[in-house]
Amino acid sequence: MHGLFGALSNWHDVILHFESKYDIHVPLLPIYEDHKGDGLENMVKFLEEYIESARLENVILVGNSLGGHAAIIYAYRHPEKVNKLILTGSSGLYENTSAGGYVKRGNLSYIRERVAYTFYDPAVATDALVAEVFEITTNNKKCLAILKMAKSAQRNYVADILPRIQTKSLLIWGGDDKITPVEVAMEFKRLMPQAGLFLLEECGHAPMMERPKEFNKLVESFLCMHDAPAHKENDNYINC
Repeated sequence: MHGLFGALSNWHDVILHFESKYDIHVPLLPIYEDHKGDGLENMVKFLEEYIESARLENVILVGNSLGGHAAIIYAYRHPEKVNKLILTGSSGLYENTSAGGYVKRGNLSYIRERVAYTFYDPAVATDALVAEVFEITTNNKKCLAILKMAKSAQRNYVADILPRIQTKSLLIWGGDDKITPVEVAMEFKRLMPQAGLFLLEECGHAPMMERPKEFNKLVESFLCMHDAPAHKENDNYINC
């Protein structure tokens, strides 16, 4: 599940790595649709309906940023559906909204600067990625939807539900994430009883894009370990 300014392309390398072993679903989240009511609640409802209509069971939810936020709420409400939870740069506790703002809507160089700020290596902000975000920021309807969704995410603080999520969880965080800093990852780890945390140095807000090989290796190790018979030495295999 992608983030607020994300797209299906964000998961390209993850799909290539896992598509031969898993039934992968990468839904385009309804961020820009004209929903009534709370935006994040509508996103969770969309996820509920998607999983139900596709008849998915033992789901491994993988979410970045806002997608992780929706995944947390879904996992809390439907623990019987979720086998594992993987979060990277998730919102829900704190986001540096000034870092993610795109206020100079018609200024391509400014948009490029803001997109590059998402990553440790600005080269990851390719022309194609910048063009995707620029198109969003020049569309009045999409801009309004983005603002509403961002406010909804700020209202939906998940600290109180995290201790009640018993799903095996993996937190993969960029050590140089400026939008959801490392301190946020540590707080997720502290509050989630079944979560392990791994930090990728020289990496920003979207590890699956910036460090895909390491990201995929961590996910694969996590899935293999928890699909195997339990061993005592595995209990804290990835905790910081």
